[in-house]
Amino acid sequence: MSEKAVVLLSGGLDSATVLAMAIHEGYSPYCISFRYGQRHALELDCAADIAKSFDVIDHIVVEFDLRKFGGSALTSSIEVPKNQDLVASASEIPVTYVPARNTIFLSFALGWAEVLGASDVFIGVNALDYSGYPDCRPEYIEAYERMANLATKAGVNGKALKIHTPLIALSKAEIINKGMSLGVDYALTTSCYDPKENGAPCGSCDSCQLRAKGFSEIGHQDPRVRKYEERST
Repeated sequence: MSEKAVVLLSGGLDSATVLAMAIHEGYSPYCISFRYGQRHALELDCAADIAKSFDVIDHIVVEFDLRKFGGSALTSSIEVPKNQDLVASASEIPVTYVPARNTIFLSFALGWAEVLGASDVFIGVNALDYSGYPDCRPEYIEAYERMANLATKAGVNGKALKIHTPLIALSKAEIINKGMSLGVDYALTTSCYDPKENGAPCGSCDSCQLRAKGFSEIGHQDPRVRKYEERST
């Protein structure tokens, strides 16, 4: 019987790729998503579609409301920046950073992993083609993993938790290539921070620009963009 793994599934390009990689490595996936008051809650519909497409063992959605704190363009009335210079903006932590988000997400994943008896958690953080978030760095993941193994019954009893970050050093183009080789349907995924009412990506937020850059570098049209273009004709 294959080992269980908890996979953080946002509904985006990266998390869909990580799910495919976990399955390819022989893990039985248990997916966890979060409804946290995010502006782009459309991603949860995408997460459900992705989980169904891979026939995962289980997919749960945990709900809490970070709008009570605000402090981010994704959880407050702060405007999502558009058409920024990605190179210039990468030197600063952007307003789309949600305070402590990955720490909160990983804590839920850690708790579920203990209940499931799973020793593996997969998360799609990336430190190369990313928007400057401090909780996407390797040193953050290493520190969290150390903490997790100090703070849990499983860790104290010698069943160490491993946080897998297979995308951590990949470019967006490399991530897309990997996912395509594993059968990821990127038309099911969304990366946009400020999608239109019909679900189409805005095309100009940082996340849309990074995604477009990745598809451009491998010479492919983004299938989600193509889907909405076809609908409008």
